[in-house]
Amino acid sequence: MKKAVYPGSFDPITIGHMEILQRSLEVFDEVTILLAVNPNKRSTFSVEERLEMMKEATKDLKGVTVDFCPGLTVDYCHKHGATHLIRGLRAVTDFEYEFQLSAANHFAAPDIDMVFFMAKQENTFISSSTINELHRAGVDISPLVPPIVVEMYKKLSK
Repeated sequence: MKKAVYPGSFDPITIGHMEILQRSLEVFDEVTILLAVNPNKRSTFSVEERLEMMKEATKDLKGVTVDFCPGLTVDYCHKHGATHLIRGLRAVTDFEYEFQLSAANHFAAPDIDMVFFMAKQENTFISSSTINELHRAGVDISPLVPPIVVEMYKKLSK
């Protein structure tokens, strides 16, 4: 059985994330979508809110679990028997960051392989940061996120 971990800040989860997750399920038997906290990012949603959105968005996907890891993702992989990390690529700028991350992960855990999925063309502009900016500007983001995300933004506005 092939197990993989798909880490990210998911602030919030988007249809771009969901696309990568669904495609990864064609390759791996089990995928854990892992909320990994990036201390360099200021989050819109709390850890609990992001986990709630992730669980709701993935509840109908067989072979998917949602979890949280405050430490190194490769340590999580070792602890849970995952052999691969999944990452999505949208543009050249993503590649530079992911290339460095891959090298660091390989240094820390050479037995964990990274697998990259290119985003479909129509999703290349979608990022959590873009979603947050569009929402703050009053743009309808509902086509770009799972329905739970729209609900959570409404709760933030109250």
